[in-house]
Amino acid sequence: MEELCKRGVINSIVFHNDENGYTIARVEGNGERFTAVGSLPGAQAGMSFEFFGHWTTHPNYGEQFAFMEYREVIPEKKDDIEIFLASGAIRGVGPKTAKAIVDQFGDETLKVMENDPGQLLRVEGIGRKKQKIISASFAEHREFAAVVLDFQQYGIAPASAMRLYREYGSAAVDAVKENPYRIIDDVFGIGFKTADAIAMKMGIEANSAYRIQASIAYILRRCTLDGHTFLPKQELIEKAVALLDVTGDEIEDGIFALTLAGDVNTAVLEGMDTVFLSVFYLAERSVCVDLIRLGTADLKTITADTDGLIRATETASGVELSDKQKEAVKESLYSGVFVITGGPGTGKTTIINAIMDIFAHCGFRTVIAAPTGRAAKRITETSGHPASTIHRLLEYTYSEDDEDMSFGRNAENRLECDAVIIDEASMIDVLLMKALAEAIPDGARLIIVGDADQLPPVGAGNVLRDMLDSEKLPFAHLTEIFRQARESMIVVNAHRIDKGEYPSFNGEDTDFYMLRRSGDQNIMRTVVNLCVNRLPAHFEHFDVLRDIQVLTPVKKGILGNINLNKELQRAINPPSNTRSEKIFGERIFREGDKVMQIRNNYMLKWVNDGDFSEGEGVFNGDMGYIEYIDDDLGTVSVVYDDTKHVVYETDRLDELEHAYAVTVHKSQGSEFPAVVIPVFGVAPTLATRNLIYTAITRGKKLVVLVGSEERLRGMIDNDRRKERHSALKFLLRDGYGVF
Repeated sequence: MEELCKRGVINSIVFHNDENGYTIARVEGNGERFTAVGSLPGAQAGMSFEFFGHWTTHPNYGEQFAFMEYREVIPEKKDDIEIFLASGAIRGVGPKTAKAIVDQFGDETLKVMENDPGQLLRVEGIGRKKQKIISASFAEHREFAAVVLDFQQYGIAPASAMRLYREYGSAAVDAVKENPYRIIDDVFGIGFKTADAIAMKMGIEANSAYRIQASIAYILRRCTLDGHTFLPKQELIEKAVALLDVTGDEIEDGIFALTLAGDVNTAVLEGMDTVFLSVFYLAERSVCVDLIRLGTADLKTITADTDGLIRATETASGVELSDKQKEAVKESLYSGVFVITGGPGTGKTTIINAIMDIFAHCGFRTVIAAPTGRAAKRITETSGHPASTIHRLLEYTYSEDDEDMSFGRNAENRLECDAVIIDEASMIDVLLMKALAEAIPDGARLIIVGDADQLPPVGAGNVLRDMLDSEKLPFAHLTEIFRQARESMIVVNAHRIDKGEYPSFNGEDTDFYMLRRSGDQNIMRTVVNLCVNRLPAHFEHFDVLRDIQVLTPVKKGILGNINLNKELQRAINPPSNTRSEKIFGERIFREGDKVMQIRNNYMLKWVNDGDFSEGEGVFNGDMGYIEYIDDDLGTVSVVYDDTKHVVYETDRLDELEHAYAVTVHKSQGSEFPAVVIPVFGVAPTLATRNLIYTAITRGKKLVVLVGSEERLRGMIDNDRRKERHSALKFLLRDGYGVF
């Protein structure tokens, strides 16, 4: 098929996927109009390109020009330059600023911006700060265009080129030539197949040791995304053979070489040969060693009568503890490590409060923390004791030089405390647990609290479940639902579901409902109507944005959170002349939107308008609201926890997504006054009992299920928990001897 070159200016973007850059654009040039389709990251209306590709015919949309490569064309005429600058491609330049710049410099505008950017100060409305932003953005734009062009000779798609440029800047091409496999580690979203294709183009042999070792490391990294900290050796070999089409002996040699280099570790766990990435091997081992250290250390003595202390806290709080709760409190007082687990309404918070009161009476220095800011805030509200995130407790720091996170509190500088209480422990992965455990001083008590029947952590490891399954640590499993909690059908039904029983709903004065609907479209319309109309009208104290949360099992599809967010945004926060917008790929961010940070960013700066404090770090799962969008600078300002303000530059907007609807996994550690949960057909790996259990237990005052009762029963019947390969339970069983 003959390759053609088409040149033109983008009139409009019909579709753009910011994850892979795939774009459908209306283009006009040389007296013709056509639709161009292909990967075009960062494209905006008004930008000019040369497209290299061929004509295709879409069954629904007709003739299109499918391009594989492109080259940006910088406009030369005044009118075209103004369109380009006004497109949003350059930070700090909106339509008004674009006109002012072009009126000043005419056809020479882009030459001035490239060769003498200080001249921009002559334009009215551009000060030194804005001039620096515009100049830096224009330079980045030109640099990126050159990098994309260089990468095309190696078949690197523009979307991948964009990620590589973000990582390496102008040195991107040289960095990839030096070691194409390094980009797997360095660049989020680029996997082995992309790096391998580049390496093949650069002449690396199919059975080279370099390639085989890279594939082994890649497979082990991929398995951590599914929560595993290791793979059985035979499973790893089979996966690598299938990926590379080489022999098992060659993979064995690669594992041996990586072991000698210290990149991986092998171990035998209860007769099973296993292979770890070293970071996870060391983390699992470190957690085991520290738990044993804490569990066997001499503890600070409690001299007062324990029963008397419990009676005193009961009198002060007005809450009488059950025998099981009293037993849990006593054991926690005399154990170096103690685990408390149980479902909703079983009194975990009551026990925490009693323990905190007793420790305070004894003069103990006690700290309490949780994995997320929302969970920590809830602890503070329910207990009256100040709680923090585990990251803040450990005084995390981030080094921009080596792009790594570290903690000020560690094995060399441990916490100054006598007791540590951690809530919502089901969310703790092994790397965070390593950092926490090693920072706790000898003789301090560690009390771990959580619901082991909820979904496991997003990160690798299965700390809470492994601690219990090891049967080596003292624990209390709470099962009794207390009187006040029994009045809530949310609590009652959660326990029924956890035992494999079907819930009751739609009773008189209940807080648990199911609206039976069939068909994804019908379910979606009902969900939107509930959030926008029915719930706020019936429950006047519910705020549609802050109190009602939609939880769904999946991201994609009609009832995935991506589409639900579009529908809910359209209904709750529609376009308005009074609210600015920022288009980023397929998303339209609008002032007033509910949003979520979707990955940890330890560098993002925030300012607290309550006490005027400043800090850094916004974390995966943090929810906030867009308060202001700067049209010229292209920045989006988000407020978290009502007082913490964060400004996102355009290149950071991929860390934000709308949060009118979130996945159940993202909701862990949170509670919402009301949750609405669509129940529909999803993959068996997601249609599980612990997923629906986790979703339901996020609701504090109201739970509404919408969809198929048959599907709901199928989820409850499916008690298949996805097996995680994690080592902590084995290590705890064998003490120090395994490694």
